Amino acid sequence: MVKRMSSSLTSRSVATHVLVALFGMGSWVSINSLWVELPVVVKRLPEGWNLPAYLSVLIALGNVGPVGVTLTHHLAPGRLQERWLIQAIQVLAVGAALFLALFWHRTTAVAGEQHSLAFLVLTFLLALTCCTSNVSFLPFMYRFPPLFVRTFFIGQGLSALLPCVLALGQGVGQLECQNGTHGNASQPHYLDENFSATTFFWLLLGLLTISALAFAALLAWHQEGDVPAEKSSSQESVASEESFPLQTDGSPASESATESPRPEASAKPPAAAFWTWRNIYLLVLLGVCSALTNGVLPSVQSYSCLPYGDMAYHLSVVLSNIANPVACFVAMFLLCRSSLGLGLLSALGCVFGTYLMVLAAFSPCPPLVGSPRGVALVVISWVLFMGLFSYLKVVIGSLLHEAGHAALVWCGTIIQVGSLVGALIMFPLTSIYHLFRSGMDCVDSCRM
Repeated sequence: MVKRMSSSLTSRSVATHVLVALFGMGSWVSINSLWVELPVVVKRLPEGWNLPAYLSVLIALGNVGPVGVTLTHHLAPGRLQERWLIQAIQVLAVGAALFLALFWHRTTAVAGEQHSLAFLVLTFLLALTCCTSNVSFLPFMYRFPPLFVRTFFIGQGLSALLPCVLALGQGVGQLECQNGTHGNASQPHYLDENFSATTFFWLLLGLLTISALAFAALLAWHQEGDVPAEKSSSQESVASEESFPLQTDGSPASESATESPRPEASAKPPAAAFWTWRNIYLLVLLGVCSALTNGVLPSVQSYSCLPYGDMAYHLSVVLSNIANPVACFVAMFLLCRSSLGLGLLSALGCVFGTYLMVLAAFSPCPPLVGSPRGVALVVISWVLFMGLFSYLKVVIGSLLHEAGHAALVWCGTIIQVGSLVGALIMFPLTSIYHLFRSGMDCVDSCRM
C-alpha cells in the first residue's frame, strides 16, 4: 500500500515538473520565434533588413509591462493577483499569435509609404507579454519549492530551443553558390523554405496554447490541494530540499497558504532582511548574466559565427540553445551555493564571451577562419558560454526563491532590466555606428 502510494505521488510529481516546464516555455517563445523567422519575413515585408532594428525598439517598448507590474507591487502590495495577470498575458499572447498567423504579410500605407503595420503592432503585443512574463511567471513559482524553479528555467530554455528546431526544419537561410555569368564569380542563390512563415506562426500559436493549457492544469491541481497535510519528522529536520531532490514533497503549496499567510507567518518581519550584501551580489550577477546572454552576445552571434560558414552558425545556435535546458537540468541535482564559486563560474563565462566578442570584432576575417579548429572553437565557446550563464541564472533564481516572494519579483525585474540594458548598448553599435562588419555570401572577403 505504501509503495503504491509512493509510486502515485512520484508520478504526479513528474507530471507537475512537465507542466511547469511547458508553462515556462511560453514565457519568451514568441519573441524568440520572431527572431529566428526574420530571415524569412524580411523578404516579404517592406521594411526589409531594417526589420531587426524595429524589433529591438518594439521589445524595448514592451518593458512598459514589467514597469507597470513592479510599480503595482510596490504601491499596492498584495492587490495584484498573479494568476489572473498570467492568464491575461497568455490570452493576449495567444490572440496576438493567431492574428499574426493570419495577417503578418498585410501592408498598410502610412505617410505615403507601405509599412507592415499589422506585423509591427502584433510584434509589440507579443513583446509586451514576453517582457511582463519575467515579473509575473517567476514570482508565481514562489508557490512551489525551489526544485520547481529550476524546472521553470528549463522551460525558458525550451522557449529558445524549440523555435530554433522549427527554423532548422523549415530550412531558414539555405543557399547555393552558383557560377555567375561574368567570369568565375559565384552568385548566391537562396533556396525556398520547406514551409512558409504562415505555417511557422501557426506552430507558434500551438506552442503558446500548450503553455496556457499547462498553466490551467497547474491551477487545477493547485486548487485540489495536491500537498500532503504534513511532512514527516525526518523531512522537517532537513534544512533544504536538496537532501530529497525527487520527493513529492516538492509539490506546490496550497493557494491559501501563499496568498493568505497564517498569522504566525505574517507576524514575522523578514522583508527588510532581503537587502543583504549576498542578495545584492546575486542580483548584480544575475543582471550581468542577463545582459550578456539576452542582449550583448546575441547581437553579434552572426558576426562571430558566419565567417566560419553556415554550418558553424547553425551548430552554434542549436547547440547553445540545447546547453540552456541541459544546464538547468544539471542545477536540479548540483546547486552551487558558494558566492566565490558563482563568481568563478561568471568569470569563466565572461572569458568565453570575450573570445566571441573578439571574433565578432574581427569579422569577416577572424582568427583561424577557414580552419576546422576555428569552427570547433567558436561552437564550443558558444555552448560553454550559454551553458555556464544558464546554470548561473537558475542557481541564482533558486537561491533568491529562499528569500521570499519579493525576491522573485526582483529576480524577474533584474533579468528584464539586464536584458534591456544589453540590447540598448549593442543597438547603436551594430545598427547606427556599424562597428561590426559582415561578409558577403559566396565571396571570400579575406582574400580580396
